[in-house]
Amino acid sequence: MKREKLSARERVNLALAHQETDRIPMAMVCAGINPPARQALAKYLQQTRGIGVEEYLKSFLDIRMVSPAYRGPSLPEGTDIWGVVRQPVANSLDSYEEIVCHPLKEFQTIDQLQNYPWPRKEFFDYQVIGEQLAALDRTGNWAVMIANGNIFETAWYLRGFQQLLLDFMVNPELADYLLSRVADFMVAHFQAILEAGRGRIDLAFTADDLAGQQGLLVSPSLWARYIRPHHLRLNNVIHHYGARVIYHSDGAVIELVPELMEIGMDVLQSLQLDARGMDPVELKTRFGQRLSFQGGVSVQKTLPFGSSEEVRQEVERLITVLGKGGGYIFGPSHSIQAGTPPENIVTMFETALNFYPFAGAVQ
Repeated sequence: MKREKLSARERVNLALAHQETDRIPMAMVCAGINPPARQALAKYLQQTRGIGVEEYLKSFLDIRMVSPAYRGPSLPEGTDIWGVVRQPVANSLDSYEEIVCHPLKEFQTIDQLQNYPWPRKEFFDYQVIGEQLAALDRTGNWAVMIANGNIFETAWYLRGFQQLLLDFMVNPELADYLLSRVADFMVAHFQAILEAGRGRIDLAFTADDLAGQQGLLVSPSLWARYIRPHHLRLNNVIHHYGARVIYHSDGAVIELVPELMEIGMDVLQSLQLDARGMDPVELKTRFGQRLSFQGGVSVQKTLPFGSSEEVRQEVERLITVLGKGGGYIFGPSHSIQAGTPPENIVTMFETALNFYPFAGAVQ
């Protein structure tokens, strides 16, 4: 019997309730297409289908974003609301925004931190959330996500990565104060967005890259001491409003997955399966009864360097392993890099659209 077509929101929420759906849900979470790859994709789509990139992606992606409008003090070019300054740094194919100023790097005392011009939720207009949701609802029944709760990352953007890790060891009071100030804003900010969303927001994106290619960047004990309490606070607020926590970390993060689940992570995002120990079978077997997953297609190897057939095989394997019994939203592991063949991008998405080896929840 032919499966009934679900709305995007139904598809995502059924999958996150660990039920199989009409097709695998699809999203680009923390996963843009870098400009040279996007230009190549645009040319390919125009030549082969007569459509643009946005029109193509919106035809199958199930998750949409809403965000408040910034109304605070004007920001110098390249400077974010925290005072962190970034500049583009070129490579052979593209450029990346790299931090060139960690504004709290030289601070020595909590008094200095107290006098820093911290962002406030009053800098944002949250009423636009309702307007954005109404506009989305006029075009379809989409799953909706908000962002960006990256507490540890924001703290080290301000302080410098090495300096913050040094603070953990020799200046714990300063580290505690810094992380608390960052978390205070995140909690207030997310609460205001969720209030404005009036129960219509499905997912809240949170993040902290806790691992590199070979293992954790922060020991489990330091994570528990300094980072855990703040994400627990934020996760509790998100759950209070009926949204799910989607948590991003690159790298070999499997060692911390049980602890992240314990504090309320609902969806593990990125799935850098090229990293040590990040085997999709093990992840699904150990954690898949409770935890959902998003991402997974390699932007390091398969997408940029594999053949279209290798892309197809990887997509089918991920859906077969992670999608069984629900609990998987398909997508690339991170931003699609410059030099990625547009044929591989299209193969990735269209294989996912057409490959679903399960019975489906709706008949």
